[in-house]
Amino acid sequence: MKGTLLINEPLDKYTSWRVGGPAEKMYLPANREDLIAFLKTLPEQENIYWLGLGSNLLVRDGGIKGTVINTRGRLKDMRLVDTAKIYIEAGVPCPHVAKFCMGLGLVGAEFLAGIPGTIGGALKMNAGAFGGETWNIVDSVEMVNARGDVAKRAVEDFEVAYRSVKGIEGEWFISTELKLSQGEAELSQLKIKSLLEQRGLTQPTNKPTCGSVFKNPPGDYAARLIEASGLKGYVMGGACVSEKHANFIENTGDATAADIEALIAYIQQQVKKQYGINLQPEVCRVGEVL
Repeated sequence: MKGTLLINEPLDKYTSWRVGGPAEKMYLPANREDLIAFLKTLPEQENIYWLGLGSNLLVRDGGIKGTVINTRGRLKDMRLVDTAKIYIEAGVPCPHVAKFCMGLGLVGAEFLAGIPGTIGGALKMNAGAFGGETWNIVDSVEMVNARGDVAKRAVEDFEVAYRSVKGIEGEWFISTELKLSQGEAELSQLKIKSLLEQRGLTQPTNKPTCGSVFKNPPGDYAARLIEASGLKGYVMGGACVSEKHANFIENTGDATAADIEALIAYIQQQVKKQYGINLQPEVCRVGEVL
């Protein structure tokens, strides 16, 4: 293998919440081909997890049993396929995609500037921001399974909904082709600048968070419900409901994953009690409880 294999690697330094126990094994692939070769060496029943920028992810304090594939700074190929289509590997950060498209005069991907994760993570959950959603611009994807087999799949092969994507079990995204439109780079740049300014004004971008914690219920906003429940600033251990945006939970410095998960449950309980609405977490929770 050309990549790096780490044993009992602490995951708190890889997650945007800065919490999480160790990964039993973590593999840092050198490139796409190396990743495929590594997957072919794993035992048939190996538990495999994927980690990009570590946003939208809560790793529990007991860590992860199995193998974590870390794409941060890897699987980063990005190129123009034709006049309005780009190929992107799963490890490319979403803001880089927005900037790349802007430079080519392609429009439609500006909203990706507001998503603090990789394109692989955005594909997995149909990430969105400022009215845009990832799968609205997807033309096709490449998937890999635990045996290292690669398949190209069409949008029609997936059930895509708000913050939800269902495909073939046991397959993971390794690349996508996005279909965009020709436009003006300057207008795209202005839109990205405006979106980032709005994000900075309304979200705690300088704090350790995972991004939005809960999905918006139909016809309403999770942040509004949480704030109306009197929970802005509510603290549990080292975790705190953000004063800036109630759908964000901040690590105040010494939070554990258990603190955050307990606060998530408390928020759900209070919103259900006061408004009869079951808030559904957007964040993915993995790993063992201590």
